[in-house]
Amino acid sequence: MIEIPAWVDGTLMPVEKLAVHERGLRHMAISVFVMRGDDLLIQRRALSKYHTPGLWANTCCTHPNWGEPALHCAERRLDEELGIKGLTLIHRDRLEYRADVGSDLIEHEVVDLFLADAPETLTIEPNPEEVAETRWVALDALNDEVARSPEAFTPWLRIYLAEHSARIFGDRVYA
Repeated sequence: MIEIPAWVDGTLMPVEKLAVHERGLRHMAISVFVMRGDDLLIQRRALSKYHTPGLWANTCCTHPNWGEPALHCAERRLDEELGIKGLTLIHRDRLEYRADVGSDLIEHEVVDLFLADAPETLTIEPNPEEVAETRWVALDALNDEVARSPEAFTPWLRIYLAEHSARIFGDRVYA
């Protein structure tokens, strides 16, 4: 059983991950955005994921384990999901959102956002239990794709792009 930090009656405490989503509890999360020049690495979630399977998301995202620092969690999940090690992660901001992710599950997250620049030689080794596929895409092209086919993308990626691009990408934001 994985326990993640969630607020229950105003107190941060460990709560089982699925219960957090079933109850729509406000909880801690991380999201990582790996850039290579103007291109963002995105992933399509594995079809076996219990929510939003097969949808495109940012480079990686998850919930820290109880007591785990956000930066450590971000580094750990980059490795576990994509086999990526050694990038310098820059904390960009913390934000909060709430989204229906289907199957009567709610993501109500307080998210630490991390940005990293990748070298051209970055090796990616996706874990098939987590990731169906990856690709690099320019931010402006990604925004166009999301506008044309929002159902192909996770709710949180749509929220990040529509409401928080400047907080995440800074001067890399394109209209």
